[in-house]
Amino acid sequence: MFNFLKKKTEKPEKPEKIDIISKTASLLIHAARIDENYTNKEKIIIERTLVELGADKEKLSQLMQNAEENEKNSNQILDFTKDIKYTDQNFKIKIIESLWKIIFSDNISDMYESNLMRRLSGLLYLDNKLVGDIKEKIKKDYLKKLMAEHFF
Repeated sequence: MFNFLKKKTEKPEKPEKIDIISKTASLLIHAARIDENYTNKEKIIIERTLVELGADKEKLSQLMQNAEENEKNSNQILDFTKDIKYTDQNFKIKIIESLWKIIFSDNISDMYESNLMRRLSGLLYLDNKLVGDIKEKIKKDYLKKLMAEHFF
């Protein structure tokens, strides 16, 4: 009689680490493609992030290929965030840092990228202020790098 209540109160199964890494890869690729300019620079940022998060270097190429295909075939970011939201805060912060690096890699943050980040802060259960602080840190780092490249 109360089976419908039981299903609502049961915790979802904890996803495998490889599934989380794969969905993270797809999410990062989505951010890189959102401005319709998926660059090699962005791909390098994604690969480095995945290795830092625990991806196997030996299988990185296959992981990227699968993630690119998954991103291409998906019509919503919920497919990627539904498992990531259950990871610890440090994992999510690393993802947000990488997302901002991807966004600023072309020195511009357009309205689609900014909208994506606003949506992701909610979907990943992160405080907007934290996401904004990370944005400012990454932006400042990129501005320093840009200034160094042009003036030295």
